[in-house]
Amino acid sequence: MTRTLSVTVPAGAAQLEGILALPASPIGVVLFAHGSGSGRLSPRNNYVATQLHAAGIATLLLDLLTAQEDAVYQNRFDIGLLCRRLHAAASWLGTEPLSAPLALGLFGASTGAAAALRLAADAGSGVAAVVSRGGRPDLAGPCLAHVDAPTLLIVGGEDGAVIGMNREALDLLRCEKELAIVPGAGHLFEQPGTLEQAATLACAWFVRHFEPV
Repeated sequence: MTRTLSVTVPAGAAQLEGILALPASPIGVVLFAHGSGSGRLSPRNNYVATQLHAAGIATLLLDLLTAQEDAVYQNRFDIGLLCRRLHAAASWLGTEPLSAPLALGLFGASTGAAAALRLAADAGSGVAAVVSRGGRPDLAGPCLAHVDAPTLLIVGGEDGAVIGMNREALDLLRCEKELAIVPGAGHLFEQPGTLEQAATLACAWFVRHFEPV
């Protein structure tokens, strides 16, 4: 049985609305970094979250931007701002009694993947593993060389330009790393069965790299 809680995460002057879900005896918690124009209600990320719950992993999905901020298109590509919000959420998870003992993973999509990798490059972040789905890890820039957490990049086989960007990012990573290409999948993994494949890959990566509490 998974317990779901509506939470508010403070991030400077902003209050971020989120959904914390805790299965029985979780082995870790995954913080979702949503892509441009997406948030805690993203159907794709919520699907991935339900698969993580089945694998015994807690999740935190939250809006990294307030409604007012999201109305400014440029904010969706402000990797620095998104990373600061992720940092605030990770710090919050580290102080909440329900999640503090758990290993921390990051799941990023689109621009959120770059923010996740920037956070993982922070020496004190405590990130245990990172997964990117259809992400833009290349936007993390020089930070990629400082990521220590094992990182899985998942890309759709039909997402040509983004495959190239992910290959470039993979070359810059110095941690344990892997690029998984899902055949027939587009950028949004909307083709039948492709999102399921991505979720299976993500679950296996996190389970492999989380130490049981």
